[in-house]
Amino acid sequence: MRALAVVGQAQMILRELEKPQLKTDKVLIKVAYCGICGSDLPRYFEGGVHAFPQVLGHEFSGVIEAVGSEVTDFVKGDRVAVAPLIPCGTCEDCQKGEPAMCTHYSFIGSREQGAMADYISVPARNCIKVPASLSLKEAALLEPLTVAIHGIERVTLHAGVSVMVLGAGTIGLLTLLALRAKGVGNIIVVDLNEKKLTIAKTIGADHLVNPNDCSLEEYFETHELPEVVIETAGSAITQVQAVRFVQKKGKVSYVGTSTKEVVFTPNDFEKILRGELEITGSWMSYSAPFPGYEWTAGLRYMEKKEIDVNPLITGVYSLEDQAIPFEEMRKKESEQVKVLYEIHPE
Repeated sequence: MRALAVVGQAQMILRELEKPQLKTDKVLIKVAYCGICGSDLPRYFEGGVHAFPQVLGHEFSGVIEAVGSEVTDFVKGDRVAVAPLIPCGTCEDCQKGEPAMCTHYSFIGSREQGAMADYISVPARNCIKVPASLSLKEAALLEPLTVAIHGIERVTLHAGVSVMVLGAGTIGLLTLLALRAKGVGNIIVVDLNEKKLTIAKTIGADHLVNPNDCSLEEYFETHELPEVVIETAGSAITQVQAVRFVQKKGKVSYVGTSTKEVVFTPNDFEKILRGELEITGSWMSYSAPFPGYEWTAGLRYMEKKEIDVNPLITGVYSLEDQAIPFEEMRKKESEQVKVLYEIHPE
């Protein structure tokens, strides 16, 4: 089969590999679509993988080609999306029903072969059946949608609550869609990229802020602070702003992963104390029973057309394009949001 493999820092080749062996508790999937996650960029550009060669890809959908002898819930021909986390199932955190906290986990696309390939073998319990009314192209965005849902669900939201989303990348825009589906009030979206802000407006944002044109300090001189902030950008700047620009007794959910040192001034930190802020982190998108309500909810949102992810799909490539979409995503002021490899479309 064909597989895109990272073989060194910023080195990717399309190579021939043997089809994965089918174990008794696994299914073999013919991959339809596979997305590129922001976390895949350092795996390619910086060689940030556990070992070379590494086939990336953990946001994907496809059709089951074969099932292991112990598999009873799936049959050949089932259309599925896949949860990429493979928890050990035996550690204390797994026994508590907290698979995302597992310390002995594996992960599709980083610790084992990913889905930027013709075929992939995965545990049957990681599969979620995709209804006929939902395309496999849309289903490939289920995994990042569950990340957005999990980040929102880390705080309690009342009907009509005002929310600010920091960052309008894939997770930020999916957070916006999930917030709108959940029934919140005014939503402010903040980003430096005008194209992504335009998409945010199209899919439901009430207010847009581009700090290149208007700083948050200036914006909130004439606008009320939000009750909730969801930080998705993973920027050392926005991670401080999340605390600085939220109401007293407000709530902050950190979803984005920072790659630089985050520094709070004494005044900013004191706002946490004086404002009695509720602050939480959000890690991945899993709950019990595995893979969790985030996955069933996300699938239902898309199936019932309460969430339309199509406006977020800005690029579709073939495996033969190799690293081209990675290069496109890293360009300064890139207008790409969610980029997919189309491998075996329906």
